[in-house]
Amino acid sequence: MVTVIDYGMGNVRSVSKALERVGGKIKVTSDKEIIKNARSLVLPGVGAFSQAMENLTSLGLLSLIRQEVEEGKPFLGICLGLQLLFTESEEGKCRGLDIFPGKVKKFSFKEPLKVPHMGWNAVNKGTERSYKVMDGIPDGSYFYFAHSYYVEPRDETVILARTEYGLKFTSAICKDNIIGVQFHPEKSADIGLKLLRNFVELGMR
Repeated sequence: MVTVIDYGMGNVRSVSKALERVGGKIKVTSDKEIIKNARSLVLPGVGAFSQAMENLTSLGLLSLIRQEVEEGKPFLGICLGLQLLFTESEEGKCRGLDIFPGKVKKFSFKEPLKVPHMGWNAVNKGTERSYKVMDGIPDGSYFYFAHSYYVEPRDETVILARTEYGLKFTSAICKDNIIGVQFHPEKSADIGLKLLRNFVELGMR
């Protein structure tokens, strides 16, 4: 069972449908007991960082998410769900889950680059690291992005991939059971479904 955490911050339906397409048995919920009993967890999200943290707090999910992650449950954060894993955000100057030390920063460019960064862009894994969620995904594969903020990890060893948009920003992280991606795999055609299939299979082991 893959549990998609529903905390009122959008794109839950598209993420759950994509996970179902790759063979996942999906439960969308904010129920604490269901989250505790899940084989793996997905935290999606679009919208404001501060509102997301407020929603998670009001639902009583902050400590539970930290606990489940610390216990080794496979966890995937998507877009805002990645950003929430970090210490703080410039957006609303708000504290996050603080699972990873680091900051969420806003893109600030002169023309012709626009903010938000929207559309297809290459995800470059590099050569120094590999992780099962990226199995079968060629270096430089294109994924779909839609974001104005990006994560800046204090510990660069958690960085799995980078993408260039005015600067080289972190587009994927991983450490042990935790995976986070800035792009939207559910909107990234076959290559995105491949990543989600890899994640579903992690929870089956």
